[in-house]
Amino acid sequence: MNKTAIHVQPRYLQIANHIAENIRSGELGAGDQLPTERQLAEELGVSRMTVRQALGVLTEQGLIKSQHGIGNFVTRPMLEQPVDILVGFSDNMLKKGIQPSARLLDLKATGADQLLANEFQIPLGEPVFAIRRLRLADKMPAALEYSYFPQRYVPGLDQHELERRSIYAILAEEYNIVLAGAVQTLEPVVALAYQAKLLEIPAGAPLMLVTRSSSDTRQRVVEFAKDLYRGDCFRFVSHSKPPLE
Repeated sequence: MNKTAIHVQPRYLQIANHIAENIRSGELGAGDQLPTERQLAEELGVSRMTVRQALGVLTEQGLIKSQHGIGNFVTRPMLEQPVDILVGFSDNMLKKGIQPSARLLDLKATGADQLLANEFQIPLGEPVFAIRRLRLADKMPAALEYSYFPQRYVPGLDQHELERRSIYAILAEEYNIVLAGAVQTLEPVVALAYQAKLLEIPAGAPLMLVTRSSSDTRQRVVEFAKDLYRGDCFRFVSHSKPPLE
């Protein structure tokens, strides 16, 4: 007589899954503090070791974070940023139901250095706009953007509402520049003191540096950018396709 094996999850995984579901459903929100290990053990009728194992699973999943001497807190859900398609910060946030905004930190006209001249294929010293913005997601500092645009393609860019409008929308609506693609590289770095202050994170906290050269439908490089994303808020996603046979 064949018997079907019944696989029962260990108790600590059951507890972890239950708490995870409460987080995903919104019953537990970002910043909420969990009961102590002792309280959870008494409430659930298990040992503190079992609770500790469950909390370890939740920590590995990035759903909670421990603050030494204080307790365990629900973290903010990680925001996904695609790297295989070109999408602006504003559009990406709006698709997730998050209100994007920007704080203009610096905007100036400057001459192209060797790096920018090579990227844009323009003469050394030709005027470019250099823009530095702090990007916010539901008013939370999320990323620092350093963007450069040749003035020959976007004259008067500095006259537009760069704090209220997406730069990509301005390119399309005001200059008829439609972006066709980009070359992007990702590099993990740590926050310098002034970057950490703007992003409201500790100095030395992890950041993801995304360097991007964006081209339009006329195959001109019209944007060069270096964006710094908070490592505790973002994860980067690529959707791979099967190889052609």
